[in-house]
Amino acid sequence: MSRIEPKKHIEQDKLNHLFKNAEAFMGFLPNDGLIMAHKPDVLTTFFELAKAIYAEGKIDSGLKRMIGYISSAASGCLYCSAHTMYGAGKQGVSKEKLEQLWEFKTSSLFSEAEKAALNLALKASVLPNASSDEDFELLKKYFDEEGIVEIVGVISMFGFLNRWNSTLNTQIEDAPNSFYQSVNKK
Repeated sequence: MSRIEPKKHIEQDKLNHLFKNAEAFMGFLPNDGLIMAHKPDVLTTFFELAKAIYAEGKIDSGLKRMIGYISSAASGCLYCSAHTMYGAGKQGVSKEKLEQLWEFKTSSLFSEAEKAALNLALKASVLPNASSDEDFELLKKYFDEEGIVEIVGVISMFGFLNRWNSTLNTQIEDAPNSFYQSVNKK
């Protein structure tokens, strides 16, 4: 159970349009957003940040979700781990690939570019931050500066979300939880 109850009545709320967009994008109402709705400026600002980070760019949307997953799992955030795995599946990442996400360094399912991005996600999400100049040199083999900024943007956004959701013990919604459980049967 979440430590702060998600806001229940948004139908007449000035934030209603944000939740309609979130529900259309995700397929459900996100409890973390419903908790942020208690402080509307935080919610509207966060939604703008998420929109900018998830916007079409140099990094494939499926890879962005896998970066978010590795970052969230490394941080120990179950809520965001479930959300990002569900999102990766919705973006067309195969279940087989999702099942092997923790084996990305050795799995033939991942390209060298994906391995470089996921490696940074893992190293940048632990404390202390373990990313190195060598990690960035590897990234530069596959991504230009704009792409690297997108990758770091995803990692950084999940740094915020991981702290938010782990601290508040945000309850995972049924759709992402069911998908996450189906991938993590081990």
